[in-house]
Amino acid sequence: MSSAAPAHQRLSGQARLAFGAAGIRDLYQRAPSRFLFPVPASGEFPLAVNLTTSGGLTGGDRIAVEIAVDPNACGSVTTQAAEKLYRVLPEDDDISIKTRISVGDGGRCEWLGQEAILFEGTRVRRMLEADLSGNGALLAAESIVMGRSAMGETFTRGLIHDAWRIRRNGRLVWADGMHMAGDIAAIAAKPFGFGDARAVATLVYAGPDAAGFLDLARTLAPEPDGGASCLDEILVLRWAMADAHAMRDRVIAAAGALRAAVFGLAPRLPVLWTC
Repeated sequence: MSSAAPAHQRLSGQARLAFGAAGIRDLYQRAPSRFLFPVPASGEFPLAVNLTTSGGLTGGDRIAVEIAVDPNACGSVTTQAAEKLYRVLPEDDDISIKTRISVGDGGRCEWLGQEAILFEGTRVRRMLEADLSGNGALLAAESIVMGRSAMGETFTRGLIHDAWRIRRNGRLVWADGMHMAGDIAAIAAKPFGFGDARAVATLVYAGPDAAGFLDLARTLAPEPDGGASCLDEILVLRWAMADAHAMRDRVIAAAGALRAAVFGLAPRLPVLWTC
């Protein structure tokens, strides 16, 4: 009889959603990835909530989310809560999280991801790819919290690879990535690191009119904890802060103000962000 330890069960979740002119036109989901569909407030885009029913991810787990918005259609997708990324055993594969978004000509899309919380020893590779056609527009937010400081937890060792790719009409217009592996505490403490920041967030608006909102963006992400820039129709707001709760408040305020300015929506995020 073999004495080898049994392999751990691993997750391979997938969720696919498409917004058409009349609302949701296509849906596919495989556990632990799910979509819920709360009734949006009056005047809002059709709303979907993405969640992971396992309560968190660990080594070898894979999640893939695909969102499509048809030409001249619109849709908002948010996550139910912060995603917990637990310790990964040395023999296990890295956690994989992939989000792919396509927006047709004249389409408008929001991807409002809540924080990914990194537990000590986790290893995660996260990628967001967006393909925009014509004058399709995207407002997207993602955040990382390196340990729950209120619980006395830290993230000092592990791996985080976090990357974005945005294309318009097949041409790459923005690529961004952060990679830290091994002694995270030492890397973060370097002059080019995060200093005392333990939470970072990125908010991106990709649209032909992005440059017109740069002044607003700079008021929403002021120094010394934030900053905003615009290049090639990509407006980028960033924050790096020691207090994850304070950063979350900044992201909520900025995303609310920006969605009101670029999409004419109410200056507030879906209620799941504040309940």
